[in-house]
Amino acid sequence: MRLKTSGDTSNMTLPQDSERGINALGSAEKGKATVKAVDPKLLQSDMLPVSSPAPFRLPKRRGLSWVLFVTFSVLCVLVLPVRRSNIFSPASHLDFSGVEPVVDILAGMGFTGNGRTNDVLWDKYSLIIKGQRVFIHSGEFHTFRLPVPGLWLDILQKVKAAGFNAISVYSHMALINPSPGVVDFNDYRALEPLYEAAKQTGIWIVFRPGPYINAETTAGGIAHWVTSEVAGELRTNATDWRAAWQDYLQGVITETVPYQVTQGGPVIAIQIDNEYPQEPATHAEYFRELETVYWNSSIVVPLTTNDPGEDQAWINGTGAVDIYGLDSYPQRFDCSHPDVWNPVVTNYYSHHESVNPGQPWYFPEFQGGAFDAWGPTAPGYDQCRILTGANFENVFNLNLLASNAKLINYYMLYGGTSWGALPFPGVYTSYDYGSAIAENRELTVKYPELKRQGLFLRSSPDFYKTDWVGNSTGGMVSVSNPAAFVTLLRNPDSAASFYIARQENSTTTDVTTFKLNVTTSAGNFEVPRFISGITLGGRQSKIIVTDYSFGSSSKVLYSTAQVLFAGQIGGRDVLFLYGDPTSESEAALTLNGTPRIQGTGVSLVSSNGVTSVTFLPGIQGLITIWDSSEQLVLYSDADTAGTFWSPEISANDSVEFAKYWQFGTNSSILVGGPYLVRNATITGSTLALRGDLNDSVQLTVIAPDDVKTVTWNGIPISADVAAVSNLTTQGGFVAQLKPSSTVLGFAPPALTNWRYANSLPEILSGFSDANWILANHTTTNIPFKPYYGDGRVLYGCDYGYCENIVLWRGHFNATENTQSVNFSINGGEAFAATVWVNDVFLNTSYGNSTNNRNILEETDDEFHFPPGSLLYGRENIITILQDNMGLNQSGSVIDEEKSPRGVRGFMLNTGEFGEWKVQGKLGGYTNYLDKVRGVLNEGGLYGERMGWHLPGFDTSSWALRDLSEGLPNATAGVGFFVTTFNLSIPDGFDVPMSFTFDDTFQPYRSQLYVNGWMMGKRVSNLGPQYQFPVQQGILDYNGMNTVAVALWAMEPEAVTPTLQLTIEGVYEGGVGGIETNNPSWSPEGRS
Repeated sequence: MRLKTSGDTSNMTLPQDSERGINALGSAEKGKATVKAVDPKLLQSDMLPVSSPAPFRLPKRRGLSWVLFVTFSVLCVLVLPVRRSNIFSPASHLDFSGVEPVVDILAGMGFTGNGRTNDVLWDKYSLIIKGQRVFIHSGEFHTFRLPVPGLWLDILQKVKAAGFNAISVYSHMALINPSPGVVDFNDYRALEPLYEAAKQTGIWIVFRPGPYINAETTAGGIAHWVTSEVAGELRTNATDWRAAWQDYLQGVITETVPYQVTQGGPVIAIQIDNEYPQEPATHAEYFRELETVYWNSSIVVPLTTNDPGEDQAWINGTGAVDIYGLDSYPQRFDCSHPDVWNPVVTNYYSHHESVNPGQPWYFPEFQGGAFDAWGPTAPGYDQCRILTGANFENVFNLNLLASNAKLINYYMLYGGTSWGALPFPGVYTSYDYGSAIAENRELTVKYPELKRQGLFLRSSPDFYKTDWVGNSTGGMVSVSNPAAFVTLLRNPDSAASFYIARQENSTTTDVTTFKLNVTTSAGNFEVPRFISGITLGGRQSKIIVTDYSFGSSSKVLYSTAQVLFAGQIGGRDVLFLYGDPTSESEAALTLNGTPRIQGTGVSLVSSNGVTSVTFLPGIQGLITIWDSSEQLVLYSDADTAGTFWSPEISANDSVEFAKYWQFGTNSSILVGGPYLVRNATITGSTLALRGDLNDSVQLTVIAPDDVKTVTWNGIPISADVAAVSNLTTQGGFVAQLKPSSTVLGFAPPALTNWRYANSLPEILSGFSDANWILANHTTTNIPFKPYYGDGRVLYGCDYGYCENIVLWRGHFNATENTQSVNFSINGGEAFAATVWVNDVFLNTSYGNSTNNRNILEETDDEFHFPPGSLLYGRENIITILQDNMGLNQSGSVIDEEKSPRGVRGFMLNTGEFGEWKVQGKLGGYTNYLDKVRGVLNEGGLYGERMGWHLPGFDTSSWALRDLSEGLPNATAGVGFFVTTFNLSIPDGFDVPMSFTFDDTFQPYRSQLYVNGWMMGKRVSNLGPQYQFPVQQGILDYNGMNTVAVALWAMEPEAVTPTLQLTIEGVYEGGVGGIETNNPSWSPEGRS
């Protein structure tokens, strides 16, 4: 769609319904605002310049002034001139960037709002943002899993480059509200840099602050202090729970209000909590309380939520939200057999029609990957990327489109890293999720298919408003082969139709060929007409379009080839189709002008002004089908299409929403070849492209014909005139792009010269725990009570130690009859706890997980005292070194988030324990020292408490000992290994790196710290993770870096871990300007 300008007064015909502006003569009923339609014969639209948008607000009162307003407004409208919009697809791409406030939109129907703003409205088809009908095409991104704010722009640019226009974002209460009364939006916890990056990129945001978010994170995101300090049931209307989340929610409101779409920001909706049933009544009242806080604030955008299943929750009744959404993960989460598919869900549309047909069909979470679990049989994320790979995206995403969904968010688009204590016990450090953008920010094999879909959706405004007509099993669509299943969606204004085809058996790998009866403006007939049929490969879907518009005035009567791009570039209507190189496809379209280039490998037959084009098998690469002064039609195989980009040419920054497609711009170009094209600008006759290269490529550009010079990352490039002549005679540019020779020169430094120190002095005689916390509580708000003991509660969170490693010391007097001790220890799935008496190793209790099976989150073991280990008649000390794997998420048991991490039972075979002492992270959650890295970064190891993991700590007095030598004397215990290395990477390069341990099964656990950040937890006896990506910004690309490994040998035997720094790619480009924020060691509070 092109922007309307006030100077265009041609073609004075009445716009279609979907072109007209919103009628401001609205009403508010039951908290919803319905904008009534007015007879189209009475109203005409006058489009204002985009730079001068007219405000659009519902009147608040309806007295005499209201009547006068209505009368005056209607009279004004009656005398307005009529001007047809110059939208490239006029039927349903609403452009109200500068609309008079009194304009009809949908004859006989109204738009609905929440009564608080008219900048976000909706009908049964889609959202209407600032008067524009918008298809929300979104991906999930959690900024807290990429704790380098400068890199958030990198992710958003990659999201935008794939044709997406939105992201969905959780914020994390446990990080932002680490202790009672503390709300911290500094550093990576900040929202403002994300909102600014979204504005800079042109990305909408659905903000999901919880306070419960699930997200495979500890306690589902609920602040850890809440789990022990709140007695009432979480996620209900309990008064102390309500008091607990108030500060956090008020904080996110304060940060978000100025970034709502109503104030020129990216936030278009806010989600209430996450995946929660509406019953019992305490749940509903909890939602109502959350909603009331928003209603009593300056938040005006709609409130949404996500139903975890087809439960019809939150549509009506107490706590009902403005817009209902359904989450769906049809392939589930076991990546062990990535070639085994579940069938597609077939009742999406009928469920929608049965529960909320008056709203747009919204999927707040649709499967974009899968999480992976601990254990030796866990497959790893590469297998998850196969399970939910390009074929899955093609079949399952298009099945979602066939259900008429118009708000779709893929979870995850970028997963990131669950560093520190972020994970819940069911997942390990990596949260790669098998996403299209990998944890290290590289584009994966899944990305091109999402891009093909994204550019099609961006090019197809007729698709934003469609009726579900029927499918081939219901008799509304006719196919020649019942092995094919086709659903028909049709735009009610333009009659553009979208036949979405898949295999009837969506899991089959067989090839199916069929013909399809279509209804078009030229009549009803069977397609294809000149080739044998439409071919569906195994696990493949296609969209066959009819009466499809492209550019300012061009039409496709039908196409069995797929649409990558449709629009206008430099005054020409441009269409880019693609297909399978092993099969034929066909399109019929109106070709205008005199062709100057016609491609080979195709057959053209013209009749009655329509040209039928047959694309023969074997086409590889890009070919030109039609090149005239009026039109350019291109075709390629699917893989080549996946190498093309369509960066937008944004308006200048004085235009509101300048970077947003449909709002600040409807201009774009085509660029093929580079690894990534981040953005493009045209100044005068120069096209400036910015992006990333990792190899030599042929650059292909289709741009306005007044572009005479092209630059790549600021460097002019020379055209290949001969190659251009085979592409187009107008607006084309072909050149060779090569990364600089510097790309080949990077080699990772070796990690050598390790220094070693013992990090378990707690088991040595003479160690004093006098400054530790006395563990003497006899009551707890955690509902899972101790199993046995003397009534004392030994749960870490009750003493301020809710995460990572916690140490317990139990004092007792021994006699000759003291033979053993029993402990029940709870640490969560895949945990471990090692026990000593005095300085003698007793044993290790192992939690377990084998790919989320055989889960053991607590143990109950008897530990026998070896001869000579006890001091009879004197004080003896039991030391328990326990790993806390995170707090559970909500589940079938009430308050599972209040996980009883610690010792649930303690009992000597004879006698009683004296004092119990406990030590975790220095300062606990109220007085932890590292305010930058935050509350979840450190644990209670001696080395952590002393700050040995931090840059700048002096280890020169430590022993030289290589990490691969393990602990001295093959003992069980904990040692700290520290080394440093330098990096010198020039600006203008993005170099993903990982720290890679040995891929062996040994009885050790290790924690990896890079410049003070805990970036990995390696559990060698379980796996599967042994490679840990670390981002620039944590790594200093130009300076000294400190890496520390806390090595926990769980058995008295030699362990031989190895660690190396590996480079996974070198990309010339990147976003640049990445700052480090890695506070160094200070003795303050550490001694």
